[in-house]
Amino acid sequence: MKNISLNVSKDFCAECSMALRRFIGKMDGVDSIGVEDGRVVINFDEGKMEEEFLRRITNDSLVKLGYKVPD
Repeated sequence: MKNISLNVSKDFCAECSMALRRFIGKMDGVDSIGVEDGRVVINFDEGKMEEEFLRRITNDSLVKLGYKVPD
């Protein structure tokens, strides 16, 4: 397992956290998603999913939820 960590605003709401889990959490290869203190941490199996793809999908999901994703 490997993990990625992305910064989000500290006011990331519980509903958005649940939506992110629904969007990404059921993807094959994603083990868990945690949101705490302005960070999204995703544990995944790099044998089933490429990191760059997961980052892109996560960033797109965060933007759809109305959050700006720092570069």
